[in-house]
Amino acid sequence: MSHDNTHIYHVMSHDNTHTYDVMSHDNTHIYHVMSHDSTHIYDVMSHDNTHIYHVMSHDNTHTYDVMSHDNTHIYHVMSHDNTHIYHVMSHDNTHIYHVMRNNNKHIYDVMRNNNTHIYDVMSHDNTHIYDVMRVKKGDRVSIYLPMVPELVCSMLSCARIGAVHSVVFAGFSSESLCERIIDAQSSVLITADGVYRGEKLINLKQIVDEALEKCKERGSSTVTKCLVVKHPALRTKDGAACNKLQTAWDSSCDVSWDEAMKDSADQCEPTWMDSEDPLFILYTSGSTGKPKGVLHTVAGYLLYTYLTFKYVFDHHHDDVFWCTADIGWITGHSYITYGPLANGATSVLFEGIPTHPHVGRFWEIIQKYKVTKFYTAPTAIRLLMKYGREPLQKFDVSSLRVLGSVGEPINPEAWLWYHSVVGRGQCPVVDTFWQTETGGHVLTPLPAATPLKPGSATFPFFGVVPTILNEHGEELEGEAEGYLVFRRPWPGIMRTLHKNQERFEKTYFRKFPGFYMTGDGCRRDKDGYYWITGRIDDMLNVSGHLLSSAEVEAALTEHPAVAEAAVVGRPHQVKGECLHCFVSLKGSTEFSLSLVQQLKTLVREKIGPIATPDFIQNAPALPKTRSGKIMRRVLRQVARNDRDLGDLSTLADPKVLEHLFKLRNEAV
Repeated sequence: MSHDNTHIYHVMSHDNTHTYDVMSHDNTHIYHVMSHDSTHIYDVMSHDNTHIYHVMSHDNTHTYDVMSHDNTHIYHVMSHDNTHIYHVMSHDNTHIYHVMRNNNKHIYDVMRNNNTHIYDVMSHDNTHIYDVMRVKKGDRVSIYLPMVPELVCSMLSCARIGAVHSVVFAGFSSESLCERIIDAQSSVLITADGVYRGEKLINLKQIVDEALEKCKERGSSTVTKCLVVKHPALRTKDGAACNKLQTAWDSSCDVSWDEAMKDSADQCEPTWMDSEDPLFILYTSGSTGKPKGVLHTVAGYLLYTYLTFKYVFDHHHDDVFWCTADIGWITGHSYITYGPLANGATSVLFEGIPTHPHVGRFWEIIQKYKVTKFYTAPTAIRLLMKYGREPLQKFDVSSLRVLGSVGEPINPEAWLWYHSVVGRGQCPVVDTFWQTETGGHVLTPLPAATPLKPGSATFPFFGVVPTILNEHGEELEGEAEGYLVFRRPWPGIMRTLHKNQERFEKTYFRKFPGFYMTGDGCRRDKDGYYWITGRIDDMLNVSGHLLSSAEVEAALTEHPAVAEAAVVGRPHQVKGECLHCFVSLKGSTEFSLSLVQQLKTLVREKIGPIATPDFIQNAPALPKTRSGKIMRRVLRQVARNDRDLGDLSTLADPKVLEHLFKLRNEAV
């Protein structure tokens, strides 16, 4: 920070125009993508040619020692007198994030059924609630809550007192919750009595009780207190639980949130934290094996979410931002809780699903709150595409200025619909690539500053240096396709896997020493744009040719009859592996031999003869996790007619699989 406490990156000039003038007069990119000597895409060099973020020590070794044997910090952000460069607690006990700016509206407009509850997250300090729970610095707190304000309050309260929060998506089973509690060794669990998901009532407290019982059975009963939020939607007028909800209560363990709040003080002194102290543990989905407890730290993560939110969404003080993700995932952590609040942004906190009580729910909320920045997933976009323009035309979404995509590569058809229909052809689409492990965006356009290509994540964010390697770890120049890795760390990168440094090193650094391995395939085109081609284990080797499942899926979904597609490999005697495609059709379209032939021809024309599918199967529905991601691991087993499906705890609808196995023999 400079002496007058202005931002390192002063983002607004005196006339309030953008620091980033979108296009230079000769229409070249502000960020010259690839210089002739292969220097960094974003050259953030100061006038004396040193980096703004000086990442090299005097002996030219990395300040960020990613894989040092003595586990030194990856990103050391301590000044010489050991004070924090980015100190998150002010001396006058103001909140960690000052979230109100001038006459800015309340941060969280919370949607509960048909009632609007405006909740100023920072109007009351809930931190002393943890005194009742006897939580101290370094303790782990598991949070199993729906999208209610208490979820955000719980996270920030942990951050304020130095406890490490571990949010578990409130759609996971008791087994999944148990597994995460045991790994984190949490002393406190925060939940709600129940929640409606659409019209379905979920008894969260019952799931929690089952999880805690499983912990006891395994000899890992570390939770001493369970703090329970009474969900307003499940109360009668006098505050009692509704008849639909039966909640067991153990007075030796269970504590009511409301009762604990009565005993909490108005103020709580913040706990002073080292920049590299842990902020939270977030477990990746168990769909690929034992969950990984990704650990992020205080200063680097906060700084990176602050910066990426500010620039990727071109944030202004009068914006209303809405990210539709669940806070149980990293997108919700970074771009519902921490990034927006660090910027003082007004956000919409949505508890619901996009099709309830009607398919225009998203558009209705955008109209009601005049949302200016909208961030959602390709899965949601494709779902709403099925219903066409009509639901959208009933609402005024003209307030939108920037559209964002997150969670998976977006196929060009969905991108174009999003841009032309939702954005009226006027809103830039920021197709962001990042991971739980990266903390924030690593490949992303900047609104209006980056010429867009449908389906491309475009270029790296400041300080991020991507590289494409082949199977032998050799760097590929120019147009290329292979493994996406990063050469240098950035502030928001994960520091380790909780209690599993060995797995951390093996998973991310050993295959290609000196690089962080994303596990994703990537293609770089002649203009230097990056295109995510899917997980490496979703890459298909057909007759020695490496094919991208995402590329084949994009070709299939260009057919007007196809709503969604998933492509996996299937053993082949000659080719080694061949393509087995699952297609979900729109409306009343019939699956026929004629349609199959059209789809095969389309893929052949778009990609080439080598990519022609061997099998195309009708899939009325695809197996997805509760967060909406397609479980390709399971589809591989269906394609092979192998019913050994492994862990299905994250599968949203198990009935889908039996139907797919029955239809498998009809694949042509």
